[in-house]
Amino acid sequence: MADQTSGEAGGEVVRPRRGRPGHDQPAVLAAAIDLFNRKGYDATSIGDIAEALGVTKSAVYHHVASKEQLLAEALDEALVELEATVAHAVGADGSAYERLRGVVRRSVEVLVEHQPAVTLLLRVHGNSETERDALRRRRAIDTQLAALVRRATEEGALRGDLDPDLVSRLLFGMVNSLVEWFRSTGPVSPEQLAAAVAAISFEGLTAP
Repeated sequence: MADQTSGEAGGEVVRPRRGRPGHDQPAVLAAAIDLFNRKGYDATSIGDIAEALGVTKSAVYHHVASKEQLLAEALDEALVELEATVAHAVGADGSAYERLRGVVRRSVEVLVEHQPAVTLLLRVHGNSETERDALRRRRAIDTQLAALVRRATEEGALRGDLDPDLVSRLLFGMVNSLVEWFRSTGPVSPEQLAAAVAAISFEGLTAP
């Protein structure tokens, strides 16, 4: 029988096999994301993922064809809900201001729900086609958000002396920075976090 791990070293894609090796695909993906974040994608091997799960490399290949597939699925986990959130805000009825405020809150919630995957997304640099595709999708999200900020400015809901593109970058830069320090096990709930980010973004810190 051919070595089921040959795909990692030689570039050949190994097809997932039938059977039940003891871990489901979400567990494999979660272990991969954790290692990609801690060690870096390039420094992580399928063997490392198998070791973290306490299984053989063949057991990992039961679920995925390659390490690149795991990266693609991890980035998809982060991007799909963010894309849906922004698409909903762009296409919804109501003022641009209310839609922008809603997308800020929901973006915080998505980040908390998928924090490891979003952390990985924010660290990719375009070193592979998979990463470059993720960056293209991120830029598309950024473009839609900047347009929503611009419409809210044109409505007169946001101050007009600041560049909308800059406002969008600062606003969602704050959201993205949460991956560096927020822990769901801490004293602040995701709902409180989302409300605080929206309040600071749109009302500031000045007492009413």
